[in-house]
Amino acid sequence: MADPQDMIVPLLREMRADVAASRDDTRAGFATINDRLDRLERRFDNLREAVNGESVLGRYAAADVEERLDAPERRMAKLEARG
Repeated sequence: MADPQDMIVPLLREMRADVAASRDDTRAGFATINDRLDRLERRFDNLREAVNGESVLGRYAAADVEERLDAPERRMAKLEARG
């Protein structure tokens, strides 16, 4: 029968190799996930900027429409005041 030390040491070396390989796989997986999250964050930032830009543009357009509607109302008020 083989000495227990002769069986344990090779098993421990094999286990260490498996753990190291698993650790490397896990690190590579997390790197991939982090890259994907970074891309998603950039896309969300771009979308957020686009939405904010559209809302500012919408405010300017609404202010322009409001100004156009106010002009005839002011003219009507002047005419009514004269008349």
